[in-house]
Amino acid sequence: MEVQEGELVYLSGFGSELASEDPRCPGSLPKNQNNPQRCPYGLYAEQLSGTAFTVHRNANKRSWLYRIRPAVLHEQFVRLPETPNGIVPDFTEFPPEPNQLRWLPFDIPLKEENQVDFVDGLKTISGAGNVHSRNGLAIYVYTCNVSMNNKALYSADGDFLIVPQQGVLDVTTEFGKMVVKPGEICVIQQGMRFSIKVRGPTRGYVLEVFGTHFELPYLGPIGANGLANPRDFLHPTSTFEDVTGKFDIVAKFQGKLFQAQQNHSPFDVVAWHGNYVPYKYNLDHFMTINSVSFDHADPSIFTVLTAPSVQPGVAIADFVIFPPRWSVAENTFRPPYYHRNCMSEFMGLIKGNYEAKAEGFAPGGATLHQMMTPHGPDVQCFEGASHAKLDAIRVAEGTMAFMFETSLSLAVLPWALASNKKDNNYRNCWQGLKSHFNQGEP
Repeated sequence: MEVQEGELVYLSGFGSELASEDPRCPGSLPKNQNNPQRCPYGLYAEQLSGTAFTVHRNANKRSWLYRIRPAVLHEQFVRLPETPNGIVPDFTEFPPEPNQLRWLPFDIPLKEENQVDFVDGLKTISGAGNVHSRNGLAIYVYTCNVSMNNKALYSADGDFLIVPQQGVLDVTTEFGKMVVKPGEICVIQQGMRFSIKVRGPTRGYVLEVFGTHFELPYLGPIGANGLANPRDFLHPTSTFEDVTGKFDIVAKFQGKLFQAQQNHSPFDVVAWHGNYVPYKYNLDHFMTINSVSFDHADPSIFTVLTAPSVQPGVAIADFVIFPPRWSVAENTFRPPYYHRNCMSEFMGLIKGNYEAKAEGFAPGGATLHQMMTPHGPDVQCFEGASHAKLDAIRVAEGTMAFMFETSLSLAVLPWALASNKKDNNYRNCWQGLKSHFNQGEP
């Protein structure tokens, strides 16, 4: 199914076998076979594989690209200088940090002071595992103010799930273009080259997973419909650039950045087909499921995408949102309950005010609660919810919070712990919780 959005056309459907050709070259998609002896229009056939060739067919991810020049046509990769808050290959070297953590909104560089594009603006906050064993994840914040002009990035390490918080992203990929606004997300899968243009001060979050791909969670007893529906995921359609000149290709490889030059645009794909493609999703399309009787559903009921581990039901990472919804549960403490979790929880705020924190958690900031570290509503939220009249009410109106949840224990980078954006008084939000115990009264 095609979806029109402004001047762009998207194909919809999560995990579908899709195909697209640039209308300027009708018939550029070969018929009946993937790798003909001579491709139409003198194109090169190139396969991009996201899984091993021999995995089960229902799990196999690959796409065929028909391009003007093959991706191999570039100069030698050269290692880029490292920064102390940049890309990290291995998270086992950092000291453990069990405390509840919160950061104020991260500063966006001013153009007059410093020009920073998406690649230069990536800062690793936290992560687990390592890229060499292909097991783990990395969490980044990005802040930038200029576009990636004649520059493309790809990660050989994993999938990028990008969550814009401020500023519109014009994303060009080998498969076509996507416009991604705050309130939407996009996923650029392992190995896909992309470039991001911005329209001013820009900030957001990135979750990268190693060795697995994002998929829709199983719905189980929910049935066929609900949460994120496959038809609402949009994929770009082919639009090629036949442009020559100097282009930089930045590779994220084994947790380091390398750069190679080439004399043509990497976005010269005229046609493609397959099921391994970039995609975007509007979070407003999420169909929330919640309690309509009593008690509080687990936050996993708000999972948009999951990157599963080898253990059934346990994720390397879940992407969870807390969108506007109705709350109707009877005789129930409605905000998130106090809990200690065998999963680690990194939260960000796109807009509004999170329902379980009265203040301090602001758009563009973040919190991290490590596995088994207790957390929950602050004093004001607890007292208010404990005595509230339980009418049907809208929760989180005008708000969109999200969580990167993982079964792994997260390391925190030293720069993030030393940052002046770290809220050193975060734990004070619980210090006013007092005992209401009365032994003589149930």
